[in-house]
Amino acid sequence: MQRSIYVRPLGIYPSQIGDDPQEVWGGLPLAGGPLAFSALEVLERSPRGTQRRTIGLGELFERDWGRSTLDAADLVEAIRSPRARIAGLSLDRPRLMGIVNVTPDSFSDGGRHNSVDAAIAHALALAEEGADILDVGGESTRPGSDLVAVEDELRRVIPVIEGLRAKTDKLISIDTRKAEVMRRAAQAGADILNDVSALTYDPDALEVAAESGLPVMLMHAQGDPKTMNDNPQYSDVVLDVFDFLEQRIRACVNAGIPKSRLIADPGIGFGKHLHHNVAVLGAMSLYHGLGVPVLLGASRKKLIGQICNVEDPARRVPGSIAAALHGLSQGVQIVRVHDVADTRQAVAVWEAAQAGSESRLV
Repeated sequence: MQRSIYVRPLGIYPSQIGDDPQEVWGGLPLAGGPLAFSALEVLERSPRGTQRRTIGLGELFERDWGRSTLDAADLVEAIRSPRARIAGLSLDRPRLMGIVNVTPDSFSDGGRHNSVDAAIAHALALAEEGADILDVGGESTRPGSDLVAVEDELRRVIPVIEGLRAKTDKLISIDTRKAEVMRRAAQAGADILNDVSALTYDPDALEVAAESGLPVMLMHAQGDPKTMNDNPQYSDVVLDVFDFLEQRIRACVNAGIPKSRLIADPGIGFGKHLHHNVAVLGAMSLYHGLGVPVLLGASRKKLIGQICNVEDPARRVPGSIAAALHGLSQGVQIVRVHDVADTRQAVAVWEAAQAGSESRLV
């Protein structure tokens, strides 16, 4: 079901610890985190396209929204409500998810960590650099990639998860579309399920995810990785992505997965051309209206190369950091990155500048 009204927080600023943002700036807390917002962009679908306007919070509460009153109120409540911990991890500050590709053909580092020992060593290095979550994947889902058999994927990832579980208490996520890989990864010690298809690829994935009791990352993608970027089509990409994720959240809740265990990822690069990706990046704060933590994964991706004319993914680190900091400035709680040490350093400086006080740098 397509929405007719959407609400995006604007005027986002750092709220001081212990302050009520409504008293300080007339704002409201953003997802219960360290940022607050003081204005809203209201987006309404119509036969003429998407109509946009900016309003202050006072107008939000004073205006009669007619049939959309309840929807608008629900969205604002979702935007301001605190987010639950994810597998025990609090979201009161930015969290880094380090990428561990156990594949021969990933777009950026395929083959570099293709053995079990190399993948474990790489993941432990990312943990040492400051990753809060280690995301282990055994199937490349880059544009044009081929399907990997379940047995091959299991052979790649299960020994890595088992090895990591014995060596670190960092959270481990399994990046997979397949129910059997989810099941076996959970048994091996994975803490989080991360599915680029939002539990739509495998008919058994929704049931397995519910039975696992683990948090689930739901990503938007249009089409299969093999052909998803051939000719993606949207009415309004920002709103279409929101609708898809909202529908998948509803499906998960109906299947017995509490909303408190869900994370939303708008899927940069998955069934999206450059103008789609830039539009989604520019509107990241809209996705707080889903009422769950938001994850951004733009690290080393093609849009950075297109914008900056950089072919080699390994040379896209500065652009990746820029995308991550932009997401954090819009309240994104988790960023998925290849370059943890570089990103951690950038985030630390960003946090210090946001704090504006040496006493808060603890």
